[in-house]
Amino acid sequence: MSAVTEAVSDVVQETRAVHCRPRPELWPDTGLHAAWIGHSTVLLKIDGVTIVTDPVFSKRVGLNFGPLTIGLKRLIEPALRVKQMPRPGLILLSHAHMDHFDIPSLRALESKATRVVTAAKTSDLLRAGRYGGVDEIGWGETARIGDVAVRAFEVKHWGARMRSDTYRGFNGYLIETPRYRVVFGGDTAITGTFRQLRSTRRLDLAIMPIGAYNPWIRAHCTPEQALQMADDAGAELILPVHHQTFQLSSEPVYEPIERLQRALASAPERLALQEIGQEIHG
Repeated sequence: MSAVTEAVSDVVQETRAVHCRPRPELWPDTGLHAAWIGHSTVLLKIDGVTIVTDPVFSKRVGLNFGPLTIGLKRLIEPALRVKQMPRPGLILLSHAHMDHFDIPSLRALESKATRVVTAAKTSDLLRAGRYGGVDEIGWGETARIGDVAVRAFEVKHWGARMRSDTYRGFNGYLIETPRYRVVFGGDTAITGTFRQLRSTRRLDLAIMPIGAYNPWIRAHCTPEQALQMADDAGAELILPVHHQTFQLSSEPVYEPIERLQRALASAPERLALQEIGQEIHG
């Protein structure tokens, strides 16, 4: 295979096949449903509203040059190809890093039936007119899409896509509907800001990053720190992301999930899933 062919960003089968594939077409329009598609991409359905976080379906993430992408290659294929995804009513984008804000994937999901909520000063990267609407929000601000409220909160990371665009924002999100509350932590190092999410209402699910901490501990949390922040927010279930998909750091591929399993040894039922393609229902 040529270097050019290797660099093409697409949704073909990747280096390693997934063992599990979700069946979102079977999910009812009531309840809370979630599937880990890979990296920080989670497919949610909350009382009939379909949401996807940081959609990345490409074979590589990095700099795009027409049909070519120069950058990191996936270690494992996404649990669903982009064409197999249900049309999302809402796309959540935590920040503009290339492993979270993948231009080819976002263009494949363009639809007037889809709204986008993204971090401050990042919408210029989108073809905004091809969506039903794009909301840029910063920490403490809220976007509303029907019965879904999305509030951005501060995390400990950074937002620059390239070295010079340090003005771009970066968010975690609290998703609230009349019956459910879900946290999407985006990318973050250890921070106390998750405590502000605790309330008298139950927090049903925390989608937390657990990988890329060695040696990037100043920007990414360890599994134990991810658990601490989920506990700070009062989360019942933890859905770990940001591991097993790209080799972003030095720790072994399965170390993050193994460490989280050990940290949850006294309450293993709190680990919502551990493998790409698995799904949960509540």
